[in-house]
Amino acid sequence: MLRGGDCESAVNFSWPQLLSICLNKNMRVVINGAGIGGPTAAYWLQKSGHEVVIVEQAPELRSGGYIIDFWGIGYDIAEKIGIIPQIRELGYQMEEVRFVGPNGRKKAGFSVDVFSRLTNDRFTSLKRSDLSAAIFGSLDPGVETIFGDSIAHIEDTGSSVRVEFDHAAAREFDLVIGADGLHSRVRKLVFGPEQEFMVPLGFHVAAFEVDGYKYRDDLVYVSRSLPGKQISRFSMRDNKSLFLFIYRDKLTNGAAPLTVEETKQVIEDVFRDVEWEWPEIKAAMKGVDDIYFDQVSQTKMASWTKGRTVLLGDAAACISLLGGEGTGLAMAEAYVLAGELHNSRGDHVTAFARFRERLRPFLGQKQASAKKLASSFAPETRFGIAIRDFIVNLLRIPLVANYFIGRDLRDDIQLPDYSFDH
Repeated sequence: MLRGGDCESAVNFSWPQLLSICLNKNMRVVINGAGIGGPTAAYWLQKSGHEVVIVEQAPELRSGGYIIDFWGIGYDIAEKIGIIPQIRELGYQMEEVRFVGPNGRKKAGFSVDVFSRLTNDRFTSLKRSDLSAAIFGSLDPGVETIFGDSIAHIEDTGSSVRVEFDHAAAREFDLVIGADGLHSRVRKLVFGPEQEFMVPLGFHVAAFEVDGYKYRDDLVYVSRSLPGKQISRFSMRDNKSLFLFIYRDKLTNGAAPLTVEETKQVIEDVFRDVEWEWPEIKAAMKGVDDIYFDQVSQTKMASWTKGRTVLLGDAAACISLLGGEGTGLAMAEAYVLAGELHNSRGDHVTAFARFRERLRPFLGQKQASAKKLASSFAPETRFGIAIRDFIVNLLRIPLVANYFIGRDLRDDIQLPDYSFDH
């Protein structure tokens, strides 16, 4: 931000912009969402001297959740924050991806060493909530967080934004950041209905965690596929197991389930014929009271900014849960946004424009790659499964791995090295 005598040196700004910058040395920024992008943005914004408030609908930081693979551009940002040792400790250094038949015998698979080789050992797998907690724990104590609340109304006056909440008293801010996920409330309030921006990819996904599941294959991601659907399980620490279900939308005709029990029924209807460990999985599911369930979708928007509001992560450009890198991309978006606000000395119009220019082509490429990758999780036919398994078995050959995996692991973008001293 401009400070003291720096005001007269800002020759690149118009007089209204310059006046605003000089009068507002530190911006007041409210962030809706304490997942990944929100805390990352808060971390870098606070380093520029801005006053940040995070609002999170959940009563506390979320725990549990599915396992994510973490590498690339997100890994780079985590390194800048200084949390890589913590992430490596929390993470799992996977050894194998394995596809099995109805009797549990291996049909196809490959060593995860290929990911380590292609990323120079900058790769790990961890719970999404553990990554979120690590970023959140790096924040300065001065960052205010309001749990159990959400932004309910946004009034952009041009010079500031009046924000109303579900519970807290209304306040004024300079900027609003919507980092509140695929079903973003900020996006709905400022940009319009969700259906205008959601692009379904033809799949649904469900996930839950159980204690004491009888079968364990440590550091192995085990999957069983039938046409149009796949069950995967992963053994975690503390005798916990995570199950992930993916199926094509055409396998069901009903409306989306609204309750946990309805979700269980959908899972049972779709997966009852997978054999393998289905009786044990079904029994384990009976005691579950929290199931993640959603349609696999991408977010596509003409612009992620409007007035003094900007969107990050899945709210802006979700590549889909099956894309594998959404968390890292959200961290990169947060870093670039904060950096451009810093470099533009608080001129949000310029910062937002540079933010879009730097990231739009890159994120568009990531969405295109994720859309192609999605079908490999649940091939539509037995022949498709056979082809997928054949390719998977070839991944032990470096040239094949480089072609099928390397291109999707690469992040073809060079992020600026912003200096956030204030």
